[in-house]
Amino acid sequence: MSKSPSVTREAVSTSALDSFFQITERGSTVGREIRGGLATFFTMAYIVVLNPLIIGTQADSTGQFLGGGTSPNLHLVAAATALVAGVMTLLMGVVANYPLALATGLGLNAFVTFGVAKLPGMTWADAMGLVVIEGIIITVLVLTGFRQAVFRAIPAQLKTAISVGIGLFITIIGLVDAGFVRKPAGGPVPVELGIGGFLTGWPLLVFVVGLLAIIIMMVKGVKGAILYGIVGATVLAVIVETIGNVGSQTDQTGKLVNPAGWGLNVPEIPSSVASLPDFGLLGQFSLLGSFSKIGIVAAMLLVFTLLLADFFDTMGTMVAIGSEAGLLDKDGNPPNAERILIVDSVAAIAGGAGSVSSNTSYIESASGVGEGARTGLASVVTGVLFLLATFLSPLVNVVPYEAATPALIVVGFLMMQQVKGINWDDLEIAIPAFLTIVLMPFTYSITVGIGAGFIVYTLLKVVRGKTSQIHPLLWGVSVLFVIYFAIDPLRNAVGI
Repeated sequence: MSKSPSVTREAVSTSALDSFFQITERGSTVGREIRGGLATFFTMAYIVVLNPLIIGTQADSTGQFLGGGTSPNLHLVAAATALVAGVMTLLMGVVANYPLALATGLGLNAFVTFGVAKLPGMTWADAMGLVVIEGIIITVLVLTGFRQAVFRAIPAQLKTAISVGIGLFITIIGLVDAGFVRKPAGGPVPVELGIGGFLTGWPLLVFVVGLLAIIIMMVKGVKGAILYGIVGATVLAVIVETIGNVGSQTDQTGKLVNPAGWGLNVPEIPSSVASLPDFGLLGQFSLLGSFSKIGIVAAMLLVFTLLLADFFDTMGTMVAIGSEAGLLDKDGNPPNAERILIVDSVAAIAGGAGSVSSNTSYIESASGVGEGARTGLASVVTGVLFLLATFLSPLVNVVPYEAATPALIVVGFLMMQQVKGINWDDLEIAIPAFLTIVLMPFTYSITVGIGAGFIVYTLLKVVRGKTSQIHPLLWGVSVLFVIYFAIDPLRNAVGI
């Protein structure tokens, strides 16, 4: 009995998809990739809401808000944020075939907002121009092979430490964003459980239920546990809000008025699920405007700060994702590393050109990997969802922190398991690895952890008389990190 033409076409289509993305070769399935792409999107979709709240609510030194005018243009920022994230994540999937999603970098956007745009004379267009310059420089470093060479110069066990540190980093991000861990109003400790040492409020209950649900499903071997947990917790959150009318933690000005409320989105059923996006922010940057405003030296120091943070954040993230997915080679390098870095570098340019700050690889992609994603098809799914989010922002805003962050806790556990790959008896590697691991969550910075680890590793090799074991590029990178940590005194010296 012959197959019908439709069945034949479907088989050919599936085979072509499998071949292009190497799905079977990497031990995955189309279903896993789709689930992984969905999980990654729902875990990081908060950026469509959060980025406007960071860069869209602050005026530059001239009193103008991003997009122009004397009042925030949050819808413009949200639309551009989703658009750039969607396009760059699609490119990561198609060009690099890697389960890694990109969006506006947290930390980088805050630096652009408070450390660049508010400098005397600077405008938002000038600030975004610096982001474009940083992206161009980083792209050149990739095309010349320098960025890859630096990556290969890093000892394998330090790469493992970077991955473990990022696991702890996303764990504390999840705990803090959910409100499970908070900064106390007073007292001798920097953090505490919930509010005043107690788990107070219905949103925290949603978080705990979501986390326990994912853990139970994982232990019982349920495929799609993370995604099911996010969706289930979101449904529970909507029910809780409908019945209890909990409300947001903050008012429209961002002031904390309800500590027991929802942390970011209030999970209400939207009156509409779609709205037409406005991409008016695209292209609103001035490439060289900052040089006449603050001077060449000051502008280049700002570019250097952006560059170093972007340079190593991505390296750490792609290693962590590759390690969790089992995609690294014996030297700890992911497949298609050059393509991954090129797409990430172009994303920095696109973020500046789109006026939404530098776009970079997201560690939240680990939630998709936790669902079984191993190829770029997952990134294609995530990218398409971001593009849809430009129209479906009311629907995206339904998922609260408390429903999405349990995924980060679980993935943090999975990444923590790699710690056994470090030789803790060898102090020359153990101490730098330890500093790399602990400083990431304790400073809320991947770059700080990597920098401290590199510097101390190099120092210990020197004091032990083993300088020949230090790769020449690692010397240079360590010196750059010393400059990075001393950047504030240098700024003061040049009058910034």
